[in-house]
Amino acid sequence: MFKRIVLTAALATASFAAFAAPLTYKIDPNHTDVVASWNHLGFSNPIAHFGQVDGFITYDPDNVGTSKVEVTIPLAGLDSHVADFDEHLRSADFFDAEKFPTITFKSTKVEAAGDKKLRVFGDLTVHGVTKPVVLDTTINKVGEQPMAKRAAAGFDATTTIKRSDFGVGKYAPNVSDAVTIRITTEAIVPKADAAKK
Repeated sequence: MFKRIVLTAALATASFAAFAAPLTYKIDPNHTDVVASWNHLGFSNPIAHFGQVDGFITYDPDNVGTSKVEVTIPLAGLDSHVADFDEHLRSADFFDAEKFPTITFKSTKVEAAGDKKLRVFGDLTVHGVTKPVVLDTTINKVGEQPMAKRAAAGFDATTTIKRSDFGVGKYAPNVSDAVTIRITTEAIVPKADAAKK
């Protein structure tokens, strides 16, 4: 009986340690969305979704400063729900997706910002132009994802950028230069065999 109690305690400790230790999670594109919103001539506030997101998040709750984020967002995943507008956004008037097919973000620093809050500093590259941005981030949940049976982490983040800083300022200021970006992401530790590839 005593051995069984000791074994159970050891397993519980090991399980807790697994989630407390720094882990690298692969972003799940099926549960990740990047949403951009702006003002159109003062009349409306359209949005566009950026899907097919790929990347990794390394998160260490005990040493937040060692956490990292690296993300690639293909413009092929752009979807405003208006096909003609999507085509226009991908054209040389805006993203010039043929020449610059992806948006990337790579963190340079992560710091704690209160209960379940982080500030993620990094370099955002859009249209071939790289600028520093800060993501105000909420930690939604860290633990076992019950469907995948593996460690997972979920975050929401927001930032506001000036699109003219990245060379996509057409029609500003009538169409707002400021673009608000909202991100929700779920990321899961890869399977052992996948991690080796």
